[in-house]
Amino acid sequence: MEKLLHHISEAFSTPITNPVLVFTIILTIILISPIILRPIKVPGIIGLILFGVLLGPHGLNWLAKIDKDTLQGNGVDAIDLFSTIGLLYIMFIAGLELDMNEFKKTRNKSLLFGFLTFVIPISIGFPACHYLLGYDLLPSILIASMFATHTLVSYPIVNSYGISKREAVAITIGGTILTDTAVLIILAVIVGAAQGDINQDFWVTLGVSFVLFLFIMFGVIPRIAKWFFQKIESEKTAHYIFVLAVVFFAAFLAEIAGLEPIIGAFVAGLALNKLIPHSSALMNRIEFIGNAIFIPFFLISVGMIVDVSVLMKGPMALIIAGTLTIVAVTGKFLAATATSFFAKYAKNDRNLIFGLSNAHAAATLAIIMVGYDREIIDENVLNGTIVLILITCIIASLVTENASRRIVMEGHQDDEHMEHVPEHEERLLLPIANLDTMEPILDFATLIKSKKSPHPLHILSVVADNEQAERNIANARKNLDSMAKYASGSEMDVELLSTIDFNIASGIGRTSKDILADCLILGWPSATSFIDKIVGEKTESILNRTDANLFMCRFDNPFLSNRSIIIFVPPLAESEKGFEYWMEKMLKLADELTLPLTFVCNKRTEPAILEVLKMFATSVPCSFDNYEDWDNIYGLATFSNADALLVFVSARYGDVSFRDSLDGLAKRVGRYFKKQNLILIFPSRRENQHIDDYEDVKTAPIFRKISREIGNMFTKE
Repeated sequence: MEKLLHHISEAFSTPITNPVLVFTIILTIILISPIILRPIKVPGIIGLILFGVLLGPHGLNWLAKIDKDTLQGNGVDAIDLFSTIGLLYIMFIAGLELDMNEFKKTRNKSLLFGFLTFVIPISIGFPACHYLLGYDLLPSILIASMFATHTLVSYPIVNSYGISKREAVAITIGGTILTDTAVLIILAVIVGAAQGDINQDFWVTLGVSFVLFLFIMFGVIPRIAKWFFQKIESEKTAHYIFVLAVVFFAAFLAEIAGLEPIIGAFVAGLALNKLIPHSSALMNRIEFIGNAIFIPFFLISVGMIVDVSVLMKGPMALIIAGTLTIVAVTGKFLAATATSFFAKYAKNDRNLIFGLSNAHAAATLAIIMVGYDREIIDENVLNGTIVLILITCIIASLVTENASRRIVMEGHQDDEHMEHVPEHEERLLLPIANLDTMEPILDFATLIKSKKSPHPLHILSVVADNEQAERNIANARKNLDSMAKYASGSEMDVELLSTIDFNIASGIGRTSKDILADCLILGWPSATSFIDKIVGEKTESILNRTDANLFMCRFDNPFLSNRSIIIFVPPLAESEKGFEYWMEKMLKLADELTLPLTFVCNKRTEPAILEVLKMFATSVPCSFDNYEDWDNIYGLATFSNADALLVFVSARYGDVSFRDSLDGLAKRVGRYFKKQNLILIFPSRRENQHIDDYEDVKTAPIFRKISREIGNMFTKE
């Protein structure tokens, strides 16, 4: 018993050195921190830092970084290792999540804001640090550059108010790319100067190595990544490991080039930006593991360095913290005001820019930590920066919320009410036919599904009602389980449905009506038998049994192989009920895959498409090609590229935009474009407003075809 008590007291003696217990404590902090601090509206980033302060060497001394000299061999402290990964992870995600389309769309105003939000805070910050606080040249430049960075902590507020497409929001996001990149380059120069390396050789070496670094990151890495994602498509775990390897390789490469590792991680994010859709399972894994483990470790380790007692030792520490905070807030406010003046924005837009750009968090922390590790700045600045982060995050949240509310009250919310299907009510149905083709279709559904919809993705299996129905339903449930397991990779909620029906098309149509599905996503129709042709093909029967939007998909190649999306829009497609719905979905897909859109249509349809593009305020690059001879579908082949994802808009028989050339389009297109990704869209129609009111009769398609051919005999010249 005495031995057990001695063992327990030894394990809990401070600082705690047992790695299992240390890991348990840190995981407990990560778990309880948001739960405790959420009611008092303290940002999660601050909560983890505060726990680090409380339990670190300058607090309760439960956690301490292990002195490497006391380790046998060349060990690495686990906290050090995980916090380094977390620091790189923060910068990588910052690069990965930037909307490059939005940046290209508003690049001139983004350049203006990026320049002003970089120059103004530095212009105020440098004199304040150098002359007012008395810091030397290099520390003053480093601290001043820290004022220029910002983190979009309050962006979720803008999103929740439905004004994320507003131009003021777009230029703030674009400015983030420019100012953070410029600050990271300054950081490399400051570190070089601190080490006494600044001379002609330094500049030549930095210039050459920087160009070589950029060539490898933007010229070589994306090609390797694209090849890897295409060739190793089924190994989802390998995708994440590959991305992680790229991040650390980029960080190491940056170090070799004389830059800071965090610059390498940021550039790795930009390099892989186009290859990892924001709603993909891979992106979900990257964010999940980063936010669950690595980034919290880094934030806790920052708190462990902070010595709160320094703030109590004299007025100087408090003066530094106060000055840093005032300069940071003032610099960002003046930059937002100047941008609003030149861009002629209203007061609420200025406040929106200020609120979004005022929060100093991830990048600020990264820069200050590098400066502290290199002994360029002292403890006072580190502690002052923590105070600055806390105050600016709170101000940013309050200002952004207030500005967003005022903009919405003025009636300037994004035009979501114009959509045929409100995003918060959308329901998608995926009937399973061929398990081998379902995974890419599930990925497609994940990319286009509204993020505001609380409804799960409905995955359906219809079993024929015969003597083997019970055995077939059991097999169907196994198939559904495998689909659910796959969907869980992207954290997509799914509802598994299985039903028995004499006719598969009838089962799909009935379920679609039961769940009020807005859109059905099907695989490409397979070759049909002679009996199917006589009785009515499965796909056509499904079309006739539902009025919802229907997407037929054939994804034989990974989405990464596509360089553009070409949409063939027949005349009068704008008159269909589902026109705006499929337009919104294709814009969402193009945005997720960072691909340009080309619309092939006639002169009458083009203005209608332009109106919808204006309504959605999209940042996706769009172009138009004119085509008038829509009775000759094969003429569309002249507009297709081998690396394009082709989208054909069709219509049900009896709809306004239907024409004979669209009949049997799936088979003809499938045969002609054998090696390309294809989507065939049938827009929704008004219930009971179409010609085929008695389409439930299975033989109707064949009689309809015969009657049409007879009609053609009398109309041919």
